[in-house]
Amino acid sequence: MDLERKPTILILGAGYGGMVTANQLTKELGHNEVNVTLVNKHDYHYQTTWLHEPAAGTMEPDKTRMKISDVLDTSKINFIEDSVVSINREDKQVELENKGSVDYDYLVVALGAQAETFGVPGVYEYAYHKWTVNGAREIKDHIEYQFSRYHNNEDMRNGDLTFVVAGAGFTGMEFIGELTERVPKLCEKYDVPREKIKMYVIEAAPTALPGFDPELVEYAMNLLENRGVEFKINMPISEVHEHGVTLKDGTEINTNTVVWATGVRGNPIIEEAGFESNRARVKVDKDLRAPDHEDVFIIGDCSLVINEEADRPYPPTAQIAMQQAVTCAKNLRALIKGGDLEEFTPDIKGTVASLGGKEAIGIVGNKKLFGTSANFMKKMIDNRYLWILGGPGLVMKKGKNPF
Repeated sequence: MDLERKPTILILGAGYGGMVTANQLTKELGHNEVNVTLVNKHDYHYQTTWLHEPAAGTMEPDKTRMKISDVLDTSKINFIEDSVVSINREDKQVELENKGSVDYDYLVVALGAQAETFGVPGVYEYAYHKWTVNGAREIKDHIEYQFSRYHNNEDMRNGDLTFVVAGAGFTGMEFIGELTERVPKLCEKYDVPREKIKMYVIEAAPTALPGFDPELVEYAMNLLENRGVEFKINMPISEVHEHGVTLKDGTEINTNTVVWATGVRGNPIIEEAGFESNRARVKVDKDLRAPDHEDVFIIGDCSLVINEEADRPYPPTAQIAMQQAVTCAKNLRALIKGGDLEEFTPDIKGTVASLGGKEAIGIVGNKKLFGTSANFMKKMIDNRYLWILGGPGLVMKKGKNPF
């Protein structure tokens, strides 16, 4: 086959979905059969599900990331470091910020997500909402700065050592868990009395960890309350402003540290490209293609897959994105070499949330896990992804010690 005649698969985004798709394609199709190009705005992939740790300061940010060229075979995959500006569906082109346009025969959109504000004013201006490596580093540095200035600034306001987490879903609960581990060390380091610290988790839904097992939720809340966290459940935030947040009942909480963790919406490029979507997430067909698009697959945070038993969408998790990626790669092979396309059905193996230190909660199969056993499982799940992506070498380099 002539080089120009080989079909081009263009993958947008090097998150969980994009990385596993690229990796699987090198196994499904030979280099002489297809051109595979991966576009990402950084030359590294990072573990989104780990970011609550560097954000709180309990892990170095660089631990969460790995160079794409160290993980993927760049002799088989063309990597372009650039930001995606737009998708032109009619011309089958993607416009990049610095390197012009890229043509495709098949497109895989795995661009990830951004914070969902639910229309609350002030989030982008005054809250820490970027769950990226640099965003986590910014949160960590800001928190430590509040402690460092305690004895050097007589004008410290009442809220300077008050920390507000908006959202009691998995991200919010995991972050506050890590922060409760970090606070005593920061108090000791900067000679700050522990009683000066206030920590709040504010949730609009009637319960923390909505949809999760009530017994596990109670365990998590009791644990975190014993570490000094105050929960305000069933209490939406109506505004974020320069000096704090205003709750729906009119309560004001003074703080200059608001960490926004209320959930995500898909990438705005989805909406701008004209795909039919809800919160920039496309309800994909069973084979993961965008409706009425034979050449476009959408996976990860930008896709919407309905759990028909529960009659609601599956949450956008790394577990599902990785499973979608495997199906996506198989279906691309079928389109190029012939064969039937597979339907995607999530296989939820378990859900585990860390709570800081050696504490966690989770469900694996039908079994509830608490404390150290859940923490062990959490780290094993994290290491399993590294194994899928880069084998034992990557586990040895980046993996977590489960003990």
